[in-house]
Amino acid sequence: MAFRNRTDAGRRLGRALSGYKDQHPVVLALPRGGVAVATEVAAALEAPLDLILVRKIGVPAQPELALGAVVDGADPIVVRNDDVIGLTGVDECEFKAVCDAELAEIERRRRRYLGSRERAEVADRVVIVIDDGIATGATTRAALRAIRMRNPARLVLAVPVASTEALPEMRQEADDVVCLEDHEGFGAIGFYYSDFRQVSDQEVIDALARFPARGRGSTRKPAA
Repeated sequence: MAFRNRTDAGRRLGRALSGYKDQHPVVLALPRGGVAVATEVAAALEAPLDLILVRKIGVPAQPELALGAVVDGADPIVVRNDDVIGLTGVDECEFKAVCDAELAEIERRRRRYLGSRERAEVADRVVIVIDDGIATGATTRAALRAIRMRNPARLVLAVPVASTEALPEMRQEADDVVCLEDHEGFGAIGFYYSDFRQVSDQEVIDALARFPARGRGSTRKPAA
C-alpha cells in the first residue's frame, strides 16, 4: 500500500501501536519528516512527544549515500557504515569533516526546535522511536543506540515503511519493531508516499508545542 502523506502514515501507525497506549509510552521523533508521523502516533496514544536529534553522515559527492550517522549528546554517538566507507574511498579526514558539519546542524536544530523546552524522561519508560521510513538504517541505528544508553524499560521502533534488508539489524537494536510494510530493492522513502513534501522547521516547532515532553500528550484532534 502507498501512503497519502505522513499524516496518513502516522494514523495507520498509531492504530498498529494501540497496544502500547496503556503503558504510557514516550514518543521520540527523528526530525523533520519523522515528526509529522509521530504527532499522529502521540495523539493516538495520548503520549508526550520529544525529538531524537540524529543526522546522516553522507558521502561528500553523494550526500544521500550514508557513510554513517551521528546523534546529539554530551558524547555524540557515531555509527559507521564501514562497507560504504570502504567502497567510496572516503578517508578519516573527510569523514570527520562531514561528521563535524552534521554536529553543527544538530546544534542549530536543538536551538531552533527545543530552546529551553523541558525534555522527556525516558529512563524506565516505554520509548517509541519514529521516523517516516528506513532506507539504509544508519540514522535509525544511531538513534536507537543513543536511546538505549538512557535506559528505557522497553525500546520500540515504529516506521510506516522500510527496506527489507535493514529490518534484521533494527531488530537487534530494538526490543520491538513495528513496520507497516517493507520492500526489497527499496530505493527512496519518498517512492512510498503520494505527497512527500519537505517538513518545515515551523511545523516541527508547532508539533512540539502541541505535545509537551512531560505528562500525557495533547488531546486535540490531529491536523488533517
